[in-house]
Amino acid sequence: MNENSYLMALSHLPRWRTEKINKLLVQILKELNLTFAEFFDSDDKDLANTFKLNTKEISDIQDVKNELPNYAYLADELLNQRYEIIPIYSTEYPKSLKDNLRINFSPPVIYVKGNKELLHEEKVAVVGSRDVSDKGFEFTKKITQKLVKQGNVIVSGFAKGVDRLSLDVSIDNNGKSIIVLPQGILTFASGFKKYYQNIIKGEVLVLSAFHPKAPWSVGLAMSRNRYIYGLANDIYVAESNSRGGTWEGVMDGLRKIKKFKMEEYRKIYVRHAAKDEKCANNLLIKHGAIGINDELEVVKKPGPKEKQQTFFDE
Repeated sequence: MNENSYLMALSHLPRWRTEKINKLLVQILKELNLTFAEFFDSDDKDLANTFKLNTKEISDIQDVKNELPNYAYLADELLNQRYEIIPIYSTEYPKSLKDNLRINFSPPVIYVKGNKELLHEEKVAVVGSRDVSDKGFEFTKKITQKLVKQGNVIVSGFAKGVDRLSLDVSIDNNGKSIIVLPQGILTFASGFKKYYQNIIKGEVLVLSAFHPKAPWSVGLAMSRNRYIYGLANDIYVAESNSRGGTWEGVMDGLRKIKKFKMEEYRKIYVRHAAKDEKCANNLLIKHGAIGINDELEVVKKPGPKEKQQTFFDE
């Protein structure tokens, strides 16, 4: 067994909360200074007394021990195909994920293929509805072109609509992008074929936080949104409904900004919609997002000596 085998087994413990897994990793590696092999050699008494695990959790650990040979084979398969496995305690793990999601929601391990230096550059997410309106479509193109010109890495969820458009606009304008998958990285064969040249050139990085062989599902798609927002330094919303992934992602992001007092260095911008538009953009602005218009200006009434300022100049 190697470290990756143990790491993957622990990271994908079924029905364990992310926070619980991350705290267990901290306890093993930092507080007790153990190796993963030493942890898995622990008997039930040690797991209960030292690691404070209950009967169900101890059973889960014992069950996953039986899966270690499979994880060893899977780790070899990933590395042989030039995927990379990055644990949360690695210096290669993106700081933005840990800063924005904290120990509660930061994935214990991420799987990547492509230019991993993009993880440490200035990253922005351009997100929105699958069935985007013409106004949202034009806004997405305009905002993405501007952000790429400024040197930002575009974070995309690869969903139909705004996500896919922002990715394609970034590529067409010689920009750099991170694709965050709603599935395991080994199930993205068609995507790797399509973006092969962009990956080889260092323009695109593909990332997944899920079991490498996990198929697409609605649940993973919703969870994936959290990682898109977590990776990005700032978020730009072209269009949102009053429910679904974009809405939930923005609301979750606004809660975290307030909870962790991140207002000064992290912002969520939402396109200000016209009165006749059937979207929830303006409602998100009422909840605390920053409104911007089609000219990319912050939507506010300037005071007597206050100049209207675009958010790119802030």
